[in-house]
Amino acid sequence: MAGGCKLRSTGPAPPHQAGGRSDAFNLVARSLIMAGRFALTDATIVTGDTEGTVLPDRTIVVGADGEIEQVGPTATTPVPGGYRAIDTAGRFVVPGLINAHAHLFSDGRPLPAILLNESTQGLVSLFSHSPVGRRFFKRRTKTNVLTQLRSGVTTIRTVGDVAYEVVAVADEIDRGRYLGPRMLASGPLLAVTGGHGAPQIALIADSPWEARRNTRLNLRHGVKAIKISATGGVTDARTIGQAGRPEMTEEEMTAICEEAHNAGVLVAAHAQSKEGILASLRAGADTIEHGAGMTSEIIGLFLDNPRSLKGTSALIPTLQACLPLVKLDQAVTGINDTVKANAGMVLEEMIQGIQAAQEHGISIGMGTDSALTFVTHYNAWREMDLVVRYGGLTPARALNAATRTNAKILGLDDVTGSIEPGKAADLVVLGSNPLDGFRAFTDPLMVVARGTVIDRPSVTRYPDVDAHLDSF
Repeated sequence: MAGGCKLRSTGPAPPHQAGGRSDAFNLVARSLIMAGRFALTDATIVTGDTEGTVLPDRTIVVGADGEIEQVGPTATTPVPGGYRAIDTAGRFVVPGLINAHAHLFSDGRPLPAILLNESTQGLVSLFSHSPVGRRFFKRRTKTNVLTQLRSGVTTIRTVGDVAYEVVAVADEIDRGRYLGPRMLASGPLLAVTGGHGAPQIALIADSPWEARRNTRLNLRHGVKAIKISATGGVTDARTIGQAGRPEMTEEEMTAICEEAHNAGVLVAAHAQSKEGILASLRAGADTIEHGAGMTSEIIGLFLDNPRSLKGTSALIPTLQACLPLVKLDQAVTGINDTVKANAGMVLEEMIQGIQAAQEHGISIGMGTDSALTFVTHYNAWREMDLVVRYGGLTPARALNAATRTNAKILGLDDVTGSIEPGKAADLVVLGSNPLDGFRAFTDPLMVVARGTVIDRPSVTRYPDVDAHLDSF
């Protein structure tokens, strides 16, 4: 294929994704989709480890079940009979990206003013949960999920959905209705009255038993993640300093964590202050979203958290959520003075949190906060770029956060996150080494999700948004 990777067959070409012509071919426009039994030959593997290891001249053999069967030097790893060989000489193969902090209800362009206006919140919530609204948000979710996939994201954890539209899309993907990434859907986040995310994307509780009930309700709907609003947030702040102000009590969060952990589900806590982080960790939160500066007690709980599901907790910073609001003119972002002031305060704290986490060996994952203002679904690479330039991570550690470490944080490291036999073939083929610049992800030559290849994937871009983001 022109400009892509060269395919040569050692046997019959495998069929397209079963049942996918009406869905997958419409949604993955102008892309060749090919299911398992193939090998990438002469590839340069960027392993995603913290040292930035690169392995040239490798062959990756993928079986019909979508799992990696062999990885070895091309000279000693022949392509099995009946497998399609894909020549990736001069190309770089990396593990599929994992977005551990995503929303799917919007496209990343500035949110309409009506969604941020306190006086219209009730009407917006009423529409969102109406039959028309549910259909609207499910269609939007499907589009945004596939945009992330085509940009190299093969696993997504959502952390605040309008209702259970992401659960429905994840179920369709798992049943083979169309090709999509691996999904960990949260359903609505859990908040207090007037708290961050309420009422548009939240279930509201004002006591431990109400919080426990809402957790059970989400689990009953089949969620695979739970998200809580421990503190106020930036985009819906009404006063300066509201972002980071504690909202949910430790007792309420403890009840949520107990219920989720009983079901084997991780809990993510939106926390943008030391006080909010400390209460969340004491309650048993498994991941702290966004983050802030740390104390010795906070550091200790990250490293040894007896109430968390796995005994430790991790940090998921989201610089994309704040940097555009701070760096760009308000006429461009559409935010008011209060939101901009809160964004500046949170950004400073978040950077301090990233630095403290690095210094003390706390696990750092990657999440984009997609759907928020100027956080598009095709720009996961920007988050890696920003944590290098503003957070001080090396490129190797940034890629590691988005692959191997995220897989471990989410309990998926036996399934995905690295290029090894027995793992799912979740891969991205790039024209240049991403460790030399994460813009390599802007035009992937190929994306492989659970052993199904999308050749020359394309996405709809917003040139005005990209130009503004490129300006800083």
